[in-house]
This record gives sequence, structure tokens and C-alpha cells, in this order.
Amino acid sequence: MTFSTLLHGCGLPTAWAQQAQWRILDTDFGLGQNFLATWAAWQADPARPRLLHFVACLAQPLAGAELLRAAPPAWRALAHTLAAQCWGLLPGVHRLGFDGGRVLLTLYVGDAHSLLRQQQPEFDSICLGPLPTAEADTLHLLKTLARCCRRGTLLAHAGAGAPLAAALAQCGFTVQPQPTGLQARFDPSWTLRHAGDKPAPLSPSHCVVVGSGLAGSAAAASLARRGWRVTVLDQGLAPAAGASGLPAGLFALHSSPDDAPLSRLTRAGLRLVRETAQALLTEGQDWAPSGVLEHCVDSKLSLPSAWQQEDHPGADWLQPASDGQRAAAGLPPNAVAQWHSQGGWVRPARLIAALLAQPGIRWQGGSTVARIERAPDTAGAAPQWRLYDSAGQLLAQAPLVVLATGAGSIALCQERLQAGSLRPLRGQVSWGPVADCPTPLPPFPVNGHGNLVPQAPTEEGAPIWVLGSTFERGQTQLPKSAEEEAAGQAYNQQRLQGLLPALAQAMAPLFAQPGAIQAWSGVRCAAPDRRPAVGPIDPALPGLCLSTAFGARGLTNALLCGEILAAQLHAEPLPLEAKVAQSLQAERLRI
Repeated sequence: MTFSTLLHGCGLPTAWAQQAQWRILDTDFGLGQNFLATWAAWQADPARPRLLHFVACLAQPLAGAELLRAAPPAWRALAHTLAAQCWGLLPGVHRLGFDGGRVLLTLYVGDAHSLLRQQQPEFDSICLGPLPTAEADTLHLLKTLARCCRRGTLLAHAGAGAPLAAALAQCGFTVQPQPTGLQARFDPSWTLRHAGDKPAPLSPSHCVVVGSGLAGSAAAASLARRGWRVTVLDQGLAPAAGASGLPAGLFALHSSPDDAPLSRLTRAGLRLVRETAQALLTEGQDWAPSGVLEHCVDSKLSLPSAWQQEDHPGADWLQPASDGQRAAAGLPPNAVAQWHSQGGWVRPARLIAALLAQPGIRWQGGSTVARIERAPDTAGAAPQWRLYDSAGQLLAQAPLVVLATGAGSIALCQERLQAGSLRPLRGQVSWGPVADCPTPLPPFPVNGHGNLVPQAPTEEGAPIWVLGSTFERGQTQLPKSAEEEAAGQAYNQQRLQGLLPALAQAMAPLFAQPGAIQAWSGVRCAAPDRRPAVGPIDPALPGLCLSTAFGARGLTNALLCGEILAAQLHAEPLPLEAKVAQSLQAERLRI
């Protein structure tokens, strides 16, 4: 299909003019030319929508080299940008972002019919690619596409013919032949049963986010990118004053032989972390895509066996460690380890500052929210939420509130959530100057039972190492007592002994020296099922949402959950498998 068919058959670019967002489906991604042409048209159009969603189906992963060979010269620069992200495309759903997250390409890799039924997205335009050979299969596909349409969705196809027109009409489309194929408008004569399945998308206005850690800043950035005016309230005098103030942390996959939902969640989260860091941070100062070595201390690799096959897309994410990587970390040749090639480290406070600096966000520190109340309804106006401090002073009012205060969300939600559904989790890391280490540190981060960032810059300039972390369930008191801090240091030293025995032995004198190693502590939040909680708390309380319970995986998953929240609120295609997203719904925790 040529782009002119898509453009004119779907009424573009006129149809998307001045829209908040536009959602396009291409049932056959091919070599990406429809996407590249749409992206180029979006860039050139001063009346373009604020956000462009392009969902594309492809049966097999796309190689970047193939895409580059097929790209016309006019789109070569865009093709290079796209090709750079065409890695690790395992079966399932992948979200790639461009132009500061305002052009979102979601790839459905595998059986298009199954993925569309599972994801249940809604589109404004559909580019219908090659059809199945059997007419019955074509009708089956068109019925699936009809469930992805709103009334008025335009479908374009390069071919024509009476059988196709009849099948489209049977599915609720009004067909209009075109010089380059056909155009079909979804306008069934019957009432749409699925129209009431999902809440109506919100129109951007004013939003209040409570908390300016990773979860809050991520939610604020995602909403601001969609046109919301976001006020971020925080009790601290600077952003990242809570658990997200960690000096440096890792982002890496959770892996499992059966590629469990948590593994798929962290893959989607890690890709977005890398994309965001590349766009907003300075490599080597704020973050590094260094790779991460995982020491499998139980002597078992956790990656799916198929990923070890040559040219398997899973190898882009994770593979058995090489002898050289084990040796660089000081591990013996027989140590079982695996290499996270897309992992790395980041300074959370730098990432948070970059997110909060996005247009449309206003940060307000020294604002401790003690109470949230629903304002009396006003005729013709959207319902409002009011946020008060402990003295009863009104801090802010908005139709949408996102609670992202980690363990602080417990007090604000205790009347609305099941007892014990959010649990505090205090953690302590140990750190010290790299210059004081008695032995060279590994050239890359190492994780397993514990983790080590061997070198991260500081505001003062001298690099530090960071080792962690304790998991002190139910503990919230900060600062810790001297005895508690000493116990935390001993625990982290024990973790290092299991993670990197040779390094632990060399650093033992440093741990024994009073004051040589520093400690940092924060209180995280987790749910009993160890999954994040994101989205509306209760359908009966519209406009009240959560983004919390990240446990020790905030760096990997918080940005993704900001995008999941935005997708839920605006009827957008989800950035990962629907079943995984549904398992994160905050509503599962309500009374």
C-alpha cells in the first residue's frame, strides 16, 4: 500500500488537524514505509495533533538493516532513528517513542488477529494491508478491526472488489471506492455494544500529582505531554527528597525461563528508561547504558533457553555471560552469570529533575498533603478534588489527582484501600568514594542477591560506588538509629560477599574502618503481590488515581506506569500487553 492511499483514504492530514491525539493502525508494517511517511507528514504539518499513535502489526521481528535499505532518501534520517530502536522485538507488544514521546510507535509482533483481540485498542484511521487468502478469514479479520473502531473511523485499502465491499458492509462499514483503492467509514446501523465497555477519555485540563519522586515525576511528564497543566505537590524542599533520592541505582530486567508477566513488564519499562535517558540526560554523568552482569548465585540461568539460539531477538536483552565479563567482575570461570546488555545505571535525582522540567509542569515544595476530599458537584463543571494540609489550608484543587507518594500514599488512601494492601519497605545502601577502594572495582554494575554500581558521579565531582540494599519490611522511621544503620552496613557487606566474594574480601578492611563507608536510607512502598499499582482507585471516585508500590523496581517501571496511566485516561493504545497492564490496576487494592 502506498502512503497516498493511507493519507487520502483516511482523510489525512485534514482529519487530524488540531486534535489532541490521533490513533492509526497499520495491519502490515512491512518495511515501515507507511509509518515513516506518516511521521514525516506529522512533522511537516503545523496543525498536527499533539500526540500521534501509530500501531503496526508484523508477523516477524524487523531487522533495522532491511528498513534502511528500503527507505526512500527523503525519509532516510527518520529511518536511521527508527532502525536504532529495532532491537529485541520478541513476540508481543513493543512501544517505541520518537520526537520527545509525541510520536509513539507500538509494534504488535506475532499473530495480528490475536494481538488486536487481546489489546482491544481504538483507532481513528486504519490502513488495511494484504488480506488473507480465504474469504472467511478476511471476514474474521474485519470483524476484529470493527471492534477497534469508533463511529467515524476511516479505513483505507489499496485493493477493491465486490467481496471485500460486502464483507466490510457486513461489519458496519460504508464503502466508497477511490481511484487508488477503497475508503470505508465505520458507521454501523446498530448500537455498538462495546462502546460502553471503557470510560470516556478525559480532556486535558488541570491535574495535581502528589509526590515528586520517580513515580510522581513520571506521571507528571506523561500527562503534561498530553496537554495537562500539572501541579506537583511535595512535602520536601527539593524534588526526589524521599526514596527516589538514592545516589545511583540500576535498571535491569527481571528474567524467568517462562518469560513471566513480571519479565515482560520490566522489558517494556527498561526500553522506556533508556529512551528517556538518551533524550533528557547526559551519558556518563547522569546515566550510562553500561550493561549489567547478573551473578546467578543459585547456579541457574534464568533466561529462556530459546534466547540462546543464534540471532534470536531475546539475545538483544539477555544472554549467558562471557568468560571475559566474569573475569572483569572478579568471578571465577565456573560462576553462573548472565549479561543484561540493555541494563545500566542512573542517578534518579537527575532523571526526576529532567522530567519535572518538561513544559506544563509546576513543582510546589513544602506542601504536605494531609487530606483529600471530593468538592461539592457544580452543575456543568467536572467533579473536583481538594487537597488540604494538616492545618486545613487548601493546597490545590483539580479534577484529576495522582497519588505517587510511595509509602506516604498509605495514609491518604487508607479509607479507600484494603488494609495492608500497601506496605512500607525501608531500604539502606552503602556507599563510598571510588578513590578509597583498596582494589579496582568491576567496569560495569553487578546484581544478583544485592547490587553494586561501581562508579557514579556526584555533585561534588568525585565518583562513588553504591552497594545495596536492605529490605526492612514495615519500618518507616528516618533517620535510622546508629544501631540500625550499623546493622544495615553489615547486611550489605554480607550481600557483597555472596555477589562478588573476591571484592568483598578486599573491601573488608574498609567496612571495618569507622566512618569509611557512608549510608543512605529511604522508605519504599510495595504491594503484597509485588506488582505496581497504577490507575484509578475506584470507578465511583472518578479522577482519583494511584501510581505507587514499585518496591525496588522504581527505576525500571515508574516511567512505564506513567504511560500506562495516561493510556488508561485517554483511551490510547497500551504500551505493553493488556493482560500485564490489567494486573497492575490500582483498583485491585480497593476495599
